[in-house]
Amino acid sequence: MDPRTSFASAADLASGLAGTGYLADDALATVAWLALRLGRPLLTEGEPGTGKTALAEALAETLALPLVRLQCYEGIDATQALYDWDFPRQILHVRALEATTGGVTDVDAVEADLFDERFLLARPVLRALREAPAVLLVDEVDRADDEFEAFLLEVLSTWQVTIPELGTVTAATPPVVLLTSNRTRELHDALKRRCLYHWLEHPGIERELAILRARAPEVPEALAGQVVRLVHGIRADGELLKPPGVAETLDWARALHELGTRNLDTETAAATLGVAVKYREDAERVKRALDVMLTP
Repeated sequence: MDPRTSFASAADLASGLAGTGYLADDALATVAWLALRLGRPLLTEGEPGTGKTALAEALAETLALPLVRLQCYEGIDATQALYDWDFPRQILHVRALEATTGGVTDVDAVEADLFDERFLLARPVLRALREAPAVLLVDEVDRADDEFEAFLLEVLSTWQVTIPELGTVTAATPPVVLLTSNRTRELHDALKRRCLYHWLEHPGIERELAILRARAPEVPEALAGQVVRLVHGIRADGELLKPPGVAETLDWARALHELGTRNLDTETAAATLGVAVKYREDAERVKRALDVMLTP
């Protein structure tokens, strides 16, 4: 199946994503559809918790393709993204040869045998190229450095990598690539030019309530509305270190439902606040304002 022709329109893609519980607005559905249609990577930026990673997961589920995730971090290099060799197995292989032959005599033959496919450890980028079609998620690319960005740009331009011992691996069908960034630093223009781009905001009250209904239908309607409105009140405080995202909204609603909560009050909200707010300073600030936030 060619991902480029999987959906006839952006509306069809939005409907497919909705079937997984991911509710994309018109702008996001359009740019995601164009990325599929044009065979271009999609770069999404935004605050943590706005659904960037979840989009890749939903897209993979909608397309019925494997999701290959590359989690970026400070210091990551091409080796962690491409491949490595299974050194312990290689050593065991040499020892087995020595035991059966009474000692290694043909060093060149043994060396060639060691760098065989069976000892190759494929990392996410190589897996995505070999398992095509697949969805490749390059998560939090802003955590990586300039050199890694340059490596990614080369792969995204050619859809191939070279393994000196085995040759060049080229994707039969280019993977669907999504890159996410929390914008802890600016990405280079060259990488951005290669991608389509979308900035993800936290959803509005009605859309977030619809997401909650889709993802946690067991939560009573009244409680779901209270949680969503409270979360939006918390986000409105621009001084928080880390406002709760949609994932925290879902977790909080589910937790309150498990407690048997029917009507959210100040005491219950304060007792369960750690489900949604993960910094002490933020929690103290929110607790002081709960009475006002929960006032109808």
